[in-house]
Amino acid sequence: MKKEVLRITKHSNCGTSGVFFWFLGFIGAAIYFIQQASSFGVGLLGFLKALVWPAFIIYNLLDFLKI
Repeated sequence: MKKEVLRITKHSNCGTSGVFFWFLGFIGAAIYFIQQASSFGVGLLGFLKALVWPAFIIYNLLDFLKI
């Protein structure tokens, strides 16, 4: 019977910086939208907008580039 060798692979942290900048953008957008809110419902909507703001940016960029 053959012994199986456990291989440990190193993973680079290439995607970590992207997540960090998305998180900073999320925090900034959430603060902005919540500060502009006049009621709890509008603040909650602002928080939800902060979660998906990158999707709006990509959509508008692709629309602008006519892709």
